[in-house]
Amino acid sequence: MILILGGTGEAHRLASALERPFTLSLAGATRRPQPRPYPLRSGGFGGVEGLAAYLRAKNIAALIDATHPFAARISRNAVAAARATSTPLLRLERPAWEPQPDWHVVPDIAAAASVLPPQARAFLTVGSQHLASFAARKDIWCLTRAIEPPAQPPRGEVLLQRPPFTPAAETVLMRHHAITHLVSKNAGGAQTRAKLDAAAALALPVIMVARPELPLAETAGTIKDALEWIRHNAGRQGK
Repeated sequence: MILILGGTGEAHRLASALERPFTLSLAGATRRPQPRPYPLRSGGFGGVEGLAAYLRAKNIAALIDATHPFAARISRNAVAAARATSTPLLRLERPAWEPQPDWHVVPDIAAAASVLPPQARAFLTVGSQHLASFAARKDIWCLTRAIEPPAQPPRGEVLLQRPPFTPAAETVLMRHHAITHLVSKNAGGAQTRAKLDAAAALALPVIMVARPELPLAETAGTIKDALEWIRHNAGRQGK
């Protein structure tokens, strides 16, 4: 049995391509996840000890961390639990976007909020869970895009949408709201890259939150490489 820690398009594509038993686990942060035609579980494991117990109880042959690049806690827990149980671990990680001259790269969300100038009209594409730093800035206006309604939205407007997006639509959106700055996490991938292309076309500055540092782990950047790794590292068929 393979356990995939998911929530990303890469996790779905890997699950769709696997030809041996697996379960895909979702953190449960999205209240209405899209239906999937394969075995799913939802919710946390209870930290490192809980995940390790699950790996042992389910006789997991390999653990695939295909979570979002900013899901640092579960990625760190995965490394620790895999080590504790001697379970082969692969991190399926989409390549980061390459830095551009108009980017202001910052280490975290708080830093992103602090560098916005007064009276900025910011397009926030950082999710719904880490907006407190922006909510504290009463001198800026924010267009906040998220999948789930934020508990503490900053001053401005909330837009609930799922990717993918197109450069043309993103350009229209930013012009309509007179956006002066784009704020993003360096999630990588093609589904949400359109906002960067639109910002470049409009000559808007981009405040980019760098990826968190994670423990070392074997890493694959493509579904093909992940499938090859599983063939060589996941034990006998059917385990």
